[in-house]
Amino acid sequence: MSNYKKYLIKKVGWYLLTFVVVLMLNFFLPRMMEGNPVDVIVGKMAQGMSSTDSMTRIYESFMQEFNLDKPVWQQFLLFVQGLFRGDLGTSFSRYPRDVSSILASAIPWTLALQIPAIIVGWIVGNLMGAFVAYQKGPLGKVIYPVSLFLNSVPYYAFAIIMLYVLSFGLNLFPSGGGYDVSLMPAFNLQFIGSVIRHHTLPWLSIVLVMIGGQALGMRSMAIYELNADYVLYAKLMGLPDKKITGYVFRNAMLPQISGLALSLGTMVSGSLITEIVFNYPGIGYWLFTAIRQLDYPLISGCTLVISITVLVANFLLDVLYGLIDPRIKAAQVEEE
Repeated sequence: MSNYKKYLIKKVGWYLLTFVVVLMLNFFLPRMMEGNPVDVIVGKMAQGMSSTDSMTRIYESFMQEFNLDKPVWQQFLLFVQGLFRGDLGTSFSRYPRDVSSILASAIPWTLALQIPAIIVGWIVGNLMGAFVAYQKGPLGKVIYPVSLFLNSVPYYAFAIIMLYVLSFGLNLFPSGGGYDVSLMPAFNLQFIGSVIRHHTLPWLSIVLVMIGGQALGMRSMAIYELNADYVLYAKLMGLPDKKITGYVFRNAMLPQISGLALSLGTMVSGSLITEIVFNYPGIGYWLFTAIRQLDYPLISGCTLVISITVLVANFLLDVLYGLIDPRIKAAQVEEE
């Protein structure tokens, strides 16, 4: 068996073990929160009812439906069994809507917001960082402090500033939501235009910070590589600058590729506050809503999606690193 296959098998084993632990945490941690969500549901449904027996029957029926009358370990087994069928349970706060349908409607909104922002921010930021590192001119002296400023401001701060200035102040963009509430979702120019207008401010608040962070990271790595011994040796050997620049760029890009993979893996959780500020109907918004309303199935479903994306991103990163840098897989194999 080749070293690379051994490397992959070992990684798959560790990630499967990690997934089992993550699955347990996603189920048990929400249920450690204080309070009983069934009390809230029954309280809403029993308004105006005077019969204590009727309220008791409603309470018991909901406890049985949500399996809350069973021991926690048995609830976990039922959760895993439902997971293999693609059933994540019924939402407490949006009863009788199931969690899978909520996530299915929320994930496209989050992906449409995060993926373009991450990719554009990563490309533009790395180009800016490489330019600042290679070109010592007045433009580079301007780009560096701008990148530092952008990276220092949190996502939610940009979101609030843009919301206040561009929406409430200048009335150039909508203040929140995914589209105009007067419209019905449809594949037409009016609906698409509304989605783009509502998408612009959340997207800008993410992409600007992304550009600043990537530019600073690329600049630091490129400067470090330019001062490395192999660059001086290559110059003394008479290698053309273009070839040396290619080596420098390749080595400097390794950490940036890690950053890209991790950004893609954590895109769901990273959009949480941005979606809350703009009332954007993504998975981060639903996670916040579920936590506030003690919606155990929806919390577990949201965190499970986040965990899976993070694990998949890290696994793909390890596979990619093993192909790009043979030293990594060689070091892993030697540990066996």
